[in-house]
Amino acid sequence: MENIKKYSMIAPHIRNKKSTQTVMLDVVIALLPALFASVYFFGARALILTLVTVVACVASEFLIQKLLHKPVRIKDLSAVVTGMLLAFNLPVEFPIWMAIVGSIFAIVIVKELFGGIGQNFMNPALAARVFMLVTWPAQMGTFTYDGVAGATPLGGRPSSLMDLFIGNIPGTIGEVSKVAILIGLAYLLFKQVIKLRMPLAYMITCAVLFYILKYDFVDTLSQLLSGGIIFAAVFMVTDYSSSPMSPMGQIVYAIGAGILTVVIRLYGGYPEGVSFAIIIMNVFVPLIDKLIRPRVFGVKGAQK
Repeated sequence: MENIKKYSMIAPHIRNKKSTQTVMLDVVIALLPALFASVYFFGARALILTLVTVVACVASEFLIQKLLHKPVRIKDLSAVVTGMLLAFNLPVEFPIWMAIVGSIFAIVIVKELFGGIGQNFMNPALAARVFMLVTWPAQMGTFTYDGVAGATPLGGRPSSLMDLFIGNIPGTIGEVSKVAILIGLAYLLFKQVIKLRMPLAYMITCAVLFYILKYDFVDTLSQLLSGGIIFAAVFMVTDYSSSPMSPMGQIVYAIGAGILTVVIRLYGGYPEGVSFAIIIMNVFVPLIDKLIRPRVFGVKGAQK
């Protein structure tokens, strides 16, 4: 440990051209296919709901940073990303004023009061979704498609694998089109914003457990394509601030989130367990980082 401390004081400086703003811009671009799909399947209100949450998140961040006499950092686009992610976790007919309250909760309570970007221990959008699920369960569970209210595939509405993949189903506006999400994933991989280790570990864990505990191959695939598993794998599990630092820690984190997702879906009171699973694992990130430390550059024998 003394050697680690000694060498860490003279560690080399690794420079990277990426900034918070460029990373967040890449995430915004990656979310655009899902936004276009939401407008196609749900109409203009999906765009309106997204714009409302984005504006509410940006305005909340500006005001709370001013109030706390902190540097205003809305130009880093992190609040824009939070607003988009939050909207994508909502039904298209979700009341506007409730979406604004959720946006304020995400930014003020979950993000800024814990120190701002990089300091929040929970994903703000997911924490706000859980807050709204508990506060307004009826509104969060009311899904419409083609103007008709109906259950999601997880709630009992049968859908073909093709419909699930394309997005021709009821659901939250950003989670329904898996092909749009995968286009976003390809962009994030191309721009080297994320790596595949966490998405794959999360989805493989879910698939294996669904298959072992209850379903055959087709039903397991249907479970993976239903709800928010694929969206969470790409945009939620990989969140920088609320996930572990080391590669092995990230895999452990993703596997834990996968286990909890399946347990909640199969044995819990909610048909969708993604949000609760990731929020629970967010709490364990400091412990994972403590037990699984990244290798210290240049120090022989340091933990990996």
